[in-house]
Amino acid sequence: MSKTLTILIIAIIFIACKEESKASMSNINEESTEEIKKATDSIDAISEAVLEEPIKKSIKEIKNELTSKGFKIADYVDEKTKDTVIMQQYFIAFLKRGPIRGQNEEEAAELQEAHLAHLGKMYELGYADISGPFGDDGDIRGITIYNVPTQKMADSLAKADPMVKAGRLEIEVHPWWAAKGFPLR
Repeated sequence: MSKTLTILIIAIIFIACKEESKASMSNINEESTEEIKKATDSIDAISEAVLEEPIKKSIKEIKNELTSKGFKIADYVDEKTKDTVIMQQYFIAFLKRGPIRGQNEEEAAELQEAHLAHLGKMYELGYADISGPFGDDGDIRGITIYNVPTQKMADSLAKADPMVKAGRLEIEVHPWWAAKGFPLR
């Protein structure tokens, strides 16, 4: 009987140790998984911050880039912020009422669609920064601000507009200076 009791006690101790070992391994696995998840989340957050943060160029780099592309620039120091502000020459194309306005409604609608596609393409290609119509019914119908190095180029791009080609609009292009990178508000 004592031999059976000893075997039984040893078996109980063995089983108890095995269960305790499983429980502690389970805790280790849960803790490890938790730590790995925290570390991964931290790495993801850092990666997102790094990827979202724009790489800033120096004033010298911006000036060199613009002048190498043929843009006219100037700069000044802002008295409040003491930052150097780069001014760039852009070109404003005034789209004026043209002499040929006798298109029927369908032709005018097709020209308008082609006109908007042209302006969208100018924006996508980086040649125009903003375009839009005026809200009145005056002779000046709208403007486009071209971000190109020469007036000749701005004039050529504006003349490629289907509305201008059809004579429904005429263009008048003027050089215009603005601070580089300042957004509209």
